[in-house]
Amino acid sequence: MNSEYIDEELSEMYDEPEREFKTLSTDTLKTPLRELKTREPAVLEAGSTVQQAIELMQEKQIGCVVVVKNKKLAGILTERDLLMKLIGKGKEPESLKVDQIMTPDPETLQLDDMIVFAMNMMHVGGYRHIPVVDEQNAPVAVVSVKDVLDFLSRYFPQEVLNLPPRPIRRTESREGA
Repeated sequence: MNSEYIDEELSEMYDEPEREFKTLSTDTLKTPLRELKTREPAVLEAGSTVQQAIELMQEKQIGCVVVVKNKKLAGILTERDLLMKLIGKGKEPESLKVDQIMTPDPETLQLDDMIVFAMNMMHVGGYRHIPVVDEQNAPVAVVSVKDVLDFLSRYFPQEVLNLPPRPIRRTESREGA
């Protein structure tokens, strides 16, 4: 089947006027990170308490905070750090410092780096968040798995956004059972 036929069928199927579809290619993955819809990072100074980090993450509804020392990235504190290094360990978040459980000197990217580098770091390192820094190593953004998925879903708007709320499961009954 050719692409024009599929576009025509999709247009008729969804009763929409003709429109241009984006094409996902390897060049798409070369898009710089600055093209992603990222948030400004939630920043805490080194020496802040874990309780302050938790409150900031809850307030902003985010999964990590970046920790700075003299305005330069010192580390990242993620939900995973809290789960693996705090919860159930008998430590008190009110007195524990972020420096004690954060991931120090995390891998970073810059805004001109390509999305494919973020995807590779996330896959190989098992990260869900990567700090983005400027030339002085000051945090300017955090790239999350959600940011990458949001970017990629723009190339499949019909297929992603028009799905039913849950997968349709077809169960087949066995004969003679």
